[in-house]
Amino acid sequence: MDFVPHTAQDDEEMLERVGVADMAELCQSIPNELLLARALDVPPALSEPELLAHLAALAAGSRSDLVCFAGGGAYDHHLPPVVTALAGRAEFSTSYTPYQAELSQGVLQALFEFQTLVCELYGMEVSNASLYDGSNALVEAVNLAVRSTGRTKVVVGSTVIPSYVEVLKTYTSGLGLDIVQAYHDHSSGVVEWAGVDATGAACLVVANPNFFGRLEDVRAAARRAHDAGSLLVAVADPTSLGILESPGVLGADVAVGEGHALGNPMAYGGPYLGLFATSRKLVRQVPGRIAGETLDRDGKRAYVLTLQAREQHIRRAKATSNVCTNQTLMAIAAAAHLSWLGPRGLARLGEVCARRTAFARSRLSALEGCSIRFDGPAFKELVLEVPGDAGELVRRLATRGYLAGPSLGRWYEGLESCLLVAVTERRTEEDINGLVEAIEKELVEA
Repeated sequence: MDFVPHTAQDDEEMLERVGVADMAELCQSIPNELLLARALDVPPALSEPELLAHLAALAAGSRSDLVCFAGGGAYDHHLPPVVTALAGRAEFSTSYTPYQAELSQGVLQALFEFQTLVCELYGMEVSNASLYDGSNALVEAVNLAVRSTGRTKVVVGSTVIPSYVEVLKTYTSGLGLDIVQAYHDHSSGVVEWAGVDATGAACLVVANPNFFGRLEDVRAAARRAHDAGSLLVAVADPTSLGILESPGVLGADVAVGEGHALGNPMAYGGPYLGLFATSRKLVRQVPGRIAGETLDRDGKRAYVLTLQAREQHIRRAKATSNVCTNQTLMAIAAAAHLSWLGPRGLARLGEVCARRTAFARSRLSALEGCSIRFDGPAFKELVLEVPGDAGELVRRLATRGYLAGPSLGRWYEGLESCLLVAVTERRTEEDINGLVEAIEKELVEA
């Protein structure tokens, strides 16, 4: 039961029909350096019973009872049951794509409302109907800046989520971009944007709050970018925007973020949704789908997909992006969550996260031998410096029922003894005190 759709006979008939002898001849136009000259390094296929048994064994080795203080881009937020009830309705969960507007008015309207909410959230004029995730949204924002300015230099703050930067480098590896990092100050954990060399840059990329939970000077980054004729791309956690100024107000030209915290579970990494918003003057450069409002021939309000400069609709060389879809169901869940919270609820969410982060800071900084690495305000995330290897401490804490981390030595030289501690509205004072006690016991036993 290998589920390969084509039999050997199917392959032979296809080769004969197109007039080639074998697969090698069929692929002869592909450069040799791009061909894999060996067999795939994968284990033999499993039958269905073997596969189910294998998955059951993997699941048996997992724990779902850990108190989650992990962060680094994915956060354990409360998921209101009303969101699941609304987004899980068959009209949304079973629909495919809204190509036929006459059959998809409900989905198109939901996406239009999602876009409106994202614009309000980020302080922007235009949003698309979502992208795959936050890192993909950052890539598309950088590509927009490159297209708009005709430049190929990209300056990225070292406090942007490292996995986002890795995805950016992978996506753009064949485009000839010069990706330069602007390094953070080792005492403050933020980039001194006033001193960053933005000469010839298509854009500067700033994260606020940043990977360390610290608040960057977005206005200074915007001034530096605009003085150099560059765009400013801001990566912003949407759950912070009930209490922080929106990226648009602070001077960003494009704002992106990861939207999973809005109505979607952590789900072991996905599916998530990328948030993407910008100014009206850049609307023709926006990737992916945009749901628009119009009037039908009877003068009634109607919704359509509009400005479809995607590779499915125009010549590939002229497309703004090869992204041809969006995360409809996750976007609808995000819209339901934002609508349920409202402005006051979103502010309340941010306030609770900030207060509990402050409480965690006071408790963790009192641990003997430990310290909070960076001074200054933080939102939802702290960098804790511990004696010895932080990665080993993270592994030991899991045996005590606490999921901490990640260890920062994976990405930053000199921070091998540091780990992130993420505190959302779900983390109670009891949870925080329990984590502190677990760390104390591990340090005593080490």
